[in-house]
Amino acid sequence: MQNRFKNYLKNQEFSKHTKDAYMRSLKQFISLFGEQFTKSKLLKYKKWLIQNYKPKTVNARIAGINCFLKCIKREQWSLNVVKLQQKTFLENVISEADYDFLKRKLKRCGNWQGYFIIRFLCATGVRVSEFCQFKVEHVRTGYFDIYGKGQKYRRIYIPAKLQREAVKWFEKTGMETGYIFKTENGTPFKPRMVVQTLKELAKKYGINPAVMYPHSFRHRFAKNFIFKYKDIALLADLMGHESIETTRIYLRRTAFEQKDIVDKIVDW
Repeated sequence: MQNRFKNYLKNQEFSKHTKDAYMRSLKQFISLFGEQFTKSKLLKYKKWLIQNYKPKTVNARIAGINCFLKCIKREQWSLNVVKLQQKTFLENVISEADYDFLKRKLKRCGNWQGYFIIRFLCATGVRVSEFCQFKVEHVRTGYFDIYGKGQKYRRIYIPAKLQREAVKWFEKTGMETGYIFKTENGTPFKPRMVVQTLKELAKKYGINPAVMYPHSFRHRFAKNFIFKYKDIALLADLMGHESIETTRIYLRRTAFEQKDIVDKIVDW
């Protein structure tokens, strides 16, 4: 059964991460209820998920099981996802002040790799998997086209200011071609390496670790863009969102910004 699903997933245009997650869903179901699938067992599995996981994880597991049901031609048994309560604010977005502070500190310390990690993340709004694909050639061109999430092509632009800074860095370090962000032995960065680097920077410079993760900088890019250029349709394209509704979250303020406004306005 597992081999059948694995072979089925090979022919689907899912990312490796998604395929692995879907396999985990199937393995978890089998470990709990065995290999015989019934509607009753599926409903019990959903109830068990709700009792043990947060809604986002529950829906991810349900997506995996529903994919398996499609594989075995039992779509009529598909489970409904649970409704997510949408928050009225953004969480864990690095502030502009912290971002500027980090840039100054990293420049002063001569930590150019750390500096350009946060610069590329925040000035392009890329996902961490996309970030790892940046090459010297892309910077010199000013953009690169990527086949990314949702199996769609999109163009990632490298702003002129960042482009000029990076080219000077390349010249100083003798970097002429290939991946920009690498380990000491020359291996291109993986997403977990970016995450680890940001954690280390948070600890070293006293930044709240909750905002020092790759997607936080993607949020900061979007917040800054929509503040300076109020074209949400363009932002959706730049972010690679399938629906403009996904992008609308950036019209909201962070919890810190909401609190600051309330503190200043409410005096009654």
